[in-house]
Amino acid sequence: MNAPMSRRSFFRICATGLGTSSVVGLGFSPQLALAEVRTFKLAQTTETRGTCPYCSVSCGVIMYTTGDKSKNIKSRIMHVEGDPDHPVNRGTLCPKGAALLDMVHSPNRLQYPVVREPGGNEWKRITWDDALTRVATHMKIDRDANFVETNDKGVTVNRWNTTGFLISSAISNEPGYLAVKMARALGMVALDTQARV
Repeated sequence: MNAPMSRRSFFRICATGLGTSSVVGLGFSPQLALAEVRTFKLAQTTETRGTCPYCSVSCGVIMYTTGDKSKNIKSRIMHVEGDPDHPVNRGTLCPKGAALLDMVHSPNRLQYPVVREPGGNEWKRITWDDALTRVATHMKIDRDANFVETNDKGVTVNRWNTTGFLISSAISNEPGYLAVKMARALGMVALDTQARV
């Protein structure tokens, strides 16, 4: 036969039940709390700062990659967020910038240069060296055919009117200055920046 419960035992049991139900009622459950104890997902990642490629605002982003930079380990971007130290966006991103991770891992993302030959209907992959050589060759052919040294009055103008140059707004002042100097040295007249597009 069980011994009768004393008044003191009764109050202890009631206080314990009331305390437990109050804590659980406030949202604290020991099982859930223990399940939430895990390592921070960015703890073993490498942080790299970059610029969002979508528009001319050029928001700063921080990309986190897995992998320990060993020779045989391929790094993979696993998280992208706005850079709070960047003067343009101060950590915020628009919906397209917030979805950069989807663009990075998209199976449709073009990761190498391709070319479609004149009269062809298929794109073929080429190397970066081939792509840059083709661009330089086409530029030289066009410049040689269309460069204007003097105008109708005999004034030296040194113009190349058939090719334009679109400068990225994601670069800083120094590379932008050098890009304009290069284009002007070639005689290009049509210059613009992505920030105005």
